[in-house]
Amino acid sequence: MVFLTFTVFMREFLNRYFPEDVRGKKEIEFLVLKQGDMSVTEYVAKFVELTKFYPHYIAKTAGFSECIKFENGLRAEIKRAIGYQKIRQFSDLVSSCRIYEEDTKAHYKVMNERRGKS
Repeated sequence: MVFLTFTVFMREFLNRYFPEDVRGKKEIEFLVLKQGDMSVTEYVAKFVELTKFYPHYIAKTAGFSECIKFENGLRAEIKRAIGYQKIRQFSDLVSSCRIYEEDTKAHYKVMNERRGKS
């Protein structure tokens, strides 16, 4: 019953404080959201912010779909590295993406330092 109450609350909150045209624009922004030049952390923040405006992701049971959408918006190199793992818990997916991004940055930093010494 708590789940139903939360869903009703979110719907009423959005209806009251965000005009229909704003909600529509935010929903479209969510549907076309891609990581692009954002870090994984920035992408996660934007993704989570916009899910509030996408009615299918208000439900706590939307984990699978949420992971698929998030993964499809990742930059190609992260998507290739993470996608085969088929992670379907959003927090686990985000953690894996962050770790991959940090490891990749560290790797390139070490490689650049080695090139600079030779």
